[in-house]
Amino acid sequence: MNTLIDHIGQYTVDGVSKGAIYALVALGYTLVYGVLRLINFAHSEVFMVGTFAILVTYTVLDVQQYPALVVAIPTALLGLVVAGLASGGIALAVERAAYLPLRRKNAPPLIFLITAIGVSMILVEVFGLLLPRRIGHLLPEVFGRERAASLSVPYLFERRPVLTIGDTTIDTIHVIVVVAAVVMMIGLDLFINRTRYGRGVRAVAQDPQTAALMGVNQDRVIMLIFVLGGVMAGAAALLWTIRIGNTQSAIGFVVGLKAFTAAVLGGIGNLRGALLGGILLGVVEVYAAAITASIWEDVFAFVILVIVLMFRPTGLLGESLGRARA
Repeated sequence: MNTLIDHIGQYTVDGVSKGAIYALVALGYTLVYGVLRLINFAHSEVFMVGTFAILVTYTVLDVQQYPALVVAIPTALLGLVVAGLASGGIALAVERAAYLPLRRKNAPPLIFLITAIGVSMILVEVFGLLLPRRIGHLLPEVFGRERAASLSVPYLFERRPVLTIGDTTIDTIHVIVVVAAVVMMIGLDLFINRTRYGRGVRAVAQDPQTAALMGVNQDRVIMLIFVLGGVMAGAAALLWTIRIGNTQSAIGFVVGLKAFTAAVLGGIGNLRGALLGGILLGVVEVYAAAITASIWEDVFAFVILVIVLMFRPTGLLGESLGRARA
């Protein structure tokens, strides 16, 4: 406890940086649930695909550790584009291949949930077992290792102090992660609340039947939200590699579970709730690790979630996507 009190500023900065990544991933859960009332557990593997897309990009470009800024910045932007396309593409593919047939058959919610878990396991196995055997000879640095091996991603940016206040140091990684995450979330919020396509998303989320009578194409809206959620997961994947610097086929499980917790904590179906929930979850985890040990941070995070839901089942903000306002 004394350690936490003595360095609470530093722990808070670290927690906000960590929570910003959770928040970006949580947006995918929030968008899909807000429109379809579906918990898309395969979204965690959408994030995983983004990390692999970045690793492949860096491998093809032969990126080395801590390149010069004139190389690091364009490489990061290219990684963002590639990860967004890969994650958005896989999210759309999952929706078209797995969820669309179920919607056409009016399958019950439990079938969607089971399907989502099944798709998640398939993607883990494909990237963990099949790819190393099939294309490992093409990119051995990425796919030529054993399933459980953690793959290192080159760090683009070196940690350097930007601002120091007392014992609290904000470094370049903190700034990049938090600023990039906030910009992405603001952009998504403006898109949903200020554009014609966003109005269609909110209309379908609020009343699908009435939206259809007004000429809103529900199928296109559903495709859009999966792509948007995938793009946000791709951005989170980039920030993860910048901050953590590794990936593996099962990396999405824990991150996805934390992101889902963040979405529920802030109010699933609420875009701004995802931001709040993600940051709170990141801070709680870092505080818990400081008080006890890092192995207990997950326990504390979920205890806080249970406590919040006991008194406010809709989450901290609790406003649905269909009623969200700018």
